[in-house]
Formats: sequence, structure tokens, C-alpha cells
Amino acid sequence: MEKTILLVDDEAGIRKVLSISLSDMGYTVLTAENGREALEIFKKVNPPIVLTDIKMPEIDGIELLRLIKQENRETEVIMITGHGDIDVAIQSVKYEATDFVTKPINDEVLEIALQRANERIAMRQQIDQYTQNLEQLVSDKSRKLVEAERMAAVGQTVAGLSHAIKNIAGGLKGGAFVLEKGIELNNKKYLMQGWEMIKGNVDKITHLSLDLLNYTKTTEINYQPCHPNKPAQEVFNLMTLRAKQNGIGLKCQLCPDLKELNFDPELIHRCLLNLVSNALDACVENHSGGKNKEVQIITATTDGWGVEYRVTDNCCGMDEEIKAKVFQEFFTTKGAQGTGIGLMITKKIIDDHGGVIEVESKKGIGSKFVIRLPKTLV
Repeated sequence: MEKTILLVDDEAGIRKVLSISLSDMGYTVLTAENGREALEIFKKVNPPIVLTDIKMPEIDGIELLRLIKQENRETEVIMITGHGDIDVAIQSVKYEATDFVTKPINDEVLEIALQRANERIAMRQQIDQYTQNLEQLVSDKSRKLVEAERMAAVGQTVAGLSHAIKNIAGGLKGGAFVLEKGIELNNKKYLMQGWEMIKGNVDKITHLSLDLLNYTKTTEINYQPCHPNKPAQEVFNLMTLRAKQNGIGLKCQLCPDLKELNFDPELIHRCLLNLVSNALDACVENHSGGKNKEVQIITATTDGWGVEYRVTDNCCGMDEEIKAKVFQEFFTTKGAQGTGIGLMITKKIIDDHGGVIEVESKKGIGSKFVIRLPKTLV
């Protein structure tokens, strides 16, 4: 619904004044006096822009921002703050807020913030339209050309890559915004915050580029005799410190009955490292208390296979819909923090080894990823 905005503030006077200003700017204004009411309206109407105060009873602006982004990550949220809440406002940008304006609200400043929000919406629509057109083109060609399947894969990859790049671009814009505020206010703290956000997203671009190169090139498997426990033990040693720093119990249970196999230990190490890293991330993101967070690396024998690797965690888990997508191209549950390419690469490596990778998971209980490698690799 274009030109519709949801205004959230617990002060009736501010709602009235801002409603008039926003109406004069051409917006249809919906209002809510608290975060709970705002969330109910948002779920029914799904307005493209939300303008919300930060300090409110029950559900404050930051929590409302988080809940709105869970419902629709593409909603543009502008935060209203008092001069004393500037640190909280800067923090809200890290949670993907579009902008913030300070009280008393200047109409020109508000108009600029809304213009930024509408520019982001327009850019996203252009990208979505481009992606839809590309997917349609691939679909049309698939009925006529022998290269149909390859082109369809290219279309999917471009769409997924576009999403990953949009996440990184959003992080870069957020960092640039904080940096600009630091320059404007001559505030070293904001300068450092903005710079760190920018550096982090530059690193993501680098990693994404390297992962793409690794994924698209033909994997050359360096088969060599190796004990299956060796890569599991190495990953455990490598990730123990990180687990300890985050208060997560990392355990390793190695089967003594396994025999030496012929496989690529470096590539299997990379697969296990990715699974363990994802499990630790899940535990870090799981904010529910009451249980000790734990990740396990297990090796075992299983009928018909040379080795079975299991990586388990007892954290957030996944529902059936997410579980069905985890190995799809560029699918991620980490939002702006992930690209979704890690499990793509892992599955490709296991497939190239002639093995299988499976996942079992229950929402709120935890996940188990299982890798099985053949007894004899040629």
C-alpha cells in the first residue's frame, strides 16, 4: 500500500500534530498509541513505512522495530527520539532502522527521512522487477533452448545473489549513516561505530566473493588415506575457544572403531567447520534462558557407510518450512549477517565425495546435521 504510513507514539498531541504534517505531505496516516496496537495494525495493513517513538510503555520502539522486521524485513522504519536517546537511536540503525529524527520534529528533517525511505523502497522495487523479469526470461528460454536448465540455475543464482548483496548494501548504508552522524556531530564514538560497521560489511563482500569462486569452480578432490576422526578433532580444537567465550559447551565424541578411509581431509574439515560454526551461531542467537547451550561433534559407524559425522546443538532449531530450504541456493536464517552460501558449498563437497548430508531439527529443541561418506572412494 503506497503512500501509507503507520505513526506510533504514546503522546496524543504528537500523534495529532504529526498526522497533520504527514497528511499535508500526501500520506494516508494510520496511528497507534503503543507498540502492541501498532503491531496489530501492521499485521493487518503491512504499511511500507513506520514512524515510531523509541520510549513507549510495554513494547518500546526498539522491540517494535525488531518485531516488524521479523514480519517484513523490507519495511522502512524511522525512529523518533529525544536528544538524550541519541545512543539508542544509533543502536537502532544496527537493527536495520532506516533513519531517526529527534524531537522536536522539524518538518524538513522529517521530509528528508521519508524521502530516504521512499528511495529505498523504489530501489528495492526496481531490483525485484529486474529479478522477476530475469526469472521470466529464463523460464521462457527454458521451453525453447537445450540450455534451459543451466539458464534457470543462473536465474536462481542471480536472484539469490541479489538478495545477499542487498543485505550487505543495507549494512554499508547503515555504517555510512552512523559515520555521517559522527562527522556532523564531531563525535569520535559514532565515527568508530560507523567505521566498524563498514569494515564488517566489506569483509562480508570479500568472503562472499571467495565463496562464490569456490562454489562455481569445479571441485578437485584430493583423495588421500586419512582417519575419519582427524578432521573432526581438528575442528573441535579450532572452535573450542570460541565456544568457551560464548558460554557454549562444545563436546567431541570420537568413535574408536573407525578405519582409515580415502577422502579429501581438507574439504571434509571445511564442511565440519561450517556446520559447527552454524551451530555455535544458533546458540549465540538463542536468547531463551533455562538450559545450558551445547554443541556436539560425533563420529560413528553406520551400516553401508565408511563414517557418519554428526553435528548437533540444543538451541533454537528449525520448523519444517525452513528445514526444507537449508540446502537451497542463498537461503539463510541469519538475515543481514549471512549469505546462505555455506551450506551450498558443504552439500556440493559431500555430493562430489559420493556421500549424503541430512538434517533433523525441531523448533525450540535443536538441530542435528548428519554427513555420511562411502567406505571406498575411487
